[in-house]
Amino acid sequence: MEIGISTFLETTPDPSTGTAISHAERLRDAVEEMTLADQVGLDVYAIGEHHRPDYAASAPAVVLAAGAATTKRIRLSSAVTVLSSDDPVRVFQQFATLDGLSNGRAEIMAGRGSFIESFPLFGYSLEDYDELFNEKLELLLAIQRSEKVTWRGGHRPAIDNLGIYPRPVQDPLPVWIASGGNPESAVRAGMLGLPIVFAIIGGQPENFAPLVALYKQAAARAGHDPSKLSIATHSHGFVGETTEQAADLFFPSTQYAMSKLGRERGWPPYTRATFDAARSLRGALFVGDPEFVAEKIVLLRENLGVTRFFLHVPVGSMPHRDVMRAIELLGTKVAPLVRQEIARREGRA
Repeated sequence: MEIGISTFLETTPDPSTGTAISHAERLRDAVEEMTLADQVGLDVYAIGEHHRPDYAASAPAVVLAAGAATTKRIRLSSAVTVLSSDDPVRVFQQFATLDGLSNGRAEIMAGRGSFIESFPLFGYSLEDYDELFNEKLELLLAIQRSEKVTWRGGHRPAIDNLGIYPRPVQDPLPVWIASGGNPESAVRAGMLGLPIVFAIIGGQPENFAPLVALYKQAAARAGHDPSKLSIATHSHGFVGETTEQAADLFFPSTQYAMSKLGRERGWPPYTRATFDAARSLRGALFVGDPEFVAEKIVLLRENLGVTRFFLHVPVGSMPHRDVMRAIELLGTKVAPLVRQEIARREGRA
């Protein structure tokens, strides 16, 4: 069971002061987070691409490369790369370069993107949303498989037996499919035999069980062994010394960020009651003391069969010291509890 951190490198105003840190400071904080995550035994650190003023993560591979120089074992991933509005050749080159710098620790998490700012920025139409992703994923996987590529599509110039360099240390360079809960995404990932990541930020995680079943069924039909495929989830959360302390620290910035997104997307107001309901044992918020967060991750393993869990922290801007302490507790307290309990239950079975 792998446990790690995901982040969008938020730069929203601190609710207590009304001021926001600079993009440059948040980027430097991310390198410190990666370094600590590596030191405390976490397995992966992932950065999601965004092109907005309230996030500093428009170039995840560059930030991850900075972290590669200060870490030794932790895996470094995007979360996600918005493949639909990017060039698969450049995506592969950037992450192959990261793979070389980190000596084989890079991963690409490819998604269509729930935020759409990159489409007009890079000259793509949202009318081609699905077609762009399908075509560019096809090209990315062709590059993953072969040094020399011949390919033709409708949204990018053709490639005629050209080499793509550098080649990564890992063969193949891992490519994950990221999904917010779309059944078509689960089926696509299964048919391709690719690992999948589900973003679970609302409702009950156990409700994703039918999507996991779809994924495994599609994999089996395509001739892949479902037992060998990795399944990850990503959920908002925070680890504190006590459950109430964790909730009180995490709520203000989360409310600010979620309310801002809610106004953009037509969601209802994000209240403390909404927050408290979501941090119940079967809710989607992984907020609490180490024992409670570990219990929720073990339950997630039982219900969905996940092999990797991402704690997305923070959601809105929080003091850097609080984020670092949450990462420390996740690595030194939560992860050992989860692994011990899984070993006990599955060893006994």
